[in-house]
Amino acid sequence: MSGKPKVLIIDDERAILDTVEILLRGEGFHAVSYHDAREAIDRLDEEAPDIVLTDIRMPHVSGIEVLTAVRERDPETPVILMTAQASLQSAVNAVNQGAYYYLQKPFSNAELVTLLRRAAETRILSRENRALKKEIRRRDPAAAGRPTGTSRSFVDVLQLAEMVAPTDSTVLITGESGTGKEVLARYIHRLSEREDGPYVSINCGALPENLLESELFGHVKGSFTGAVRDKQGLLEAARGGTFFLDEVAEMSPQLQVKLLRAIQEREIVAVGSTDVREIDVRIIAATNRDLDHEIRAGTFRSDLYYRLNVITLHLPPLREREEDVQLLAERFLGRLAEQHGRPGLRVTPEAMALLRAHDWPGNVRELENALERAVIVTDGDVVDVDALPGRVREPAATPLVTENAPANPTLEIIERAYILWVLEAEQGNKARAAEVLGIDPSTLYRKLNRYGIGNG
Repeated sequence: MSGKPKVLIIDDERAILDTVEILLRGEGFHAVSYHDAREAIDRLDEEAPDIVLTDIRMPHVSGIEVLTAVRERDPETPVILMTAQASLQSAVNAVNQGAYYYLQKPFSNAELVTLLRRAAETRILSRENRALKKEIRRRDPAAAGRPTGTSRSFVDVLQLAEMVAPTDSTVLITGESGTGKEVLARYIHRLSEREDGPYVSINCGALPENLLESELFGHVKGSFTGAVRDKQGLLEAARGGTFFLDEVAEMSPQLQVKLLRAIQEREIVAVGSTDVREIDVRIIAATNRDLDHEIRAGTFRSDLYYRLNVITLHLPPLREREEDVQLLAERFLGRLAEQHGRPGLRVTPEAMALLRAHDWPGNVRELENALERAVIVTDGDVVDVDALPGRVREPAATPLVTENAPANPTLEIIERAYILWVLEAEQGNKARAAEVLGIDPSTLYRKLNRYGIGNG
């Protein structure tokens, strides 16, 4: 806030507007008044008020609706509600919905001015705290939850992520399952100008197409069986924040068209509706697939790919980050030991050597799972070799691709072989295999059917 605090006044009584506006200007405020609450809401972004002072009972739009609109734009903007028909319950309800104060008419000039000055001070403190937090994160990336790793390939990715984070550019994160794509997405959000807004994510492979569409864009009552009320879509719920689309390549081509339009036009239409609603989100998408191959196969739209592929961040697999294994293991062990009431737990050099030597086909997620198991089965103060999973203690000697494999296997052949390998390592447990693969069980079952593995 620089200069005079800006107060947006909304009331359907022009006499009150004129009186309050003259008073506030005389007391050092920048006052702007609106007789029509709908117009005031439409111009919130343009006006960018420091404080909003609004009547509750107005035609067409209530003060509570103004409060909701202001909080969607900026939850830290103080909103003061005025009414001539106050009750204890209505005051409690208003405060519960985020109002800064509930002011009963008639009020004295001194009471109003004192209240507004206090609200302005609150606003200043809020902005100073936000600026301080950003400065701390700028000076110490670890304070923003910087992902762990010192390998050159991984650090290069983090540095690019830190460069793009303050922008609003769309980001596409690629990499094998379990490499930490969502961890990186959250890190970008925390470093962005949208950090105070929501971070909303969805796994595109976890839901059937009709439910995924409803989750993304919302629906209106009666649009399909079970739609008993209107539902806001997650793209709209993420207003002012970041929306993370995990496993975006699992989305059907038909739904890809709707997502493309949402990204291009910054607007959506709920299922069963014709009303267009604007969205204000930063899109981060992730996939473990080769999208160039998916485009050639006709399963992923090239126009959507080019919309998503503004900035690409490719996370290297853990087998290419051997020097990071010990760092990650120590970090996971510290957190897991604390969670299980076992502070001070450490890994023996022999066990750490096995951890560093393992290929980690499930990447960082598999390493974390292995350490969680080790913490649970360890009785003493050290995690020894015997506490590690069998696949880490005794690596399989059988190669993943046999001598009979084609010279240039397709991605489908490699993916099928990898799924078979993980299933064998997990002794046929599909739920555990899906977890290691980093996909939803329903997605694994679809792949089993697709590749003719078992009974699906």
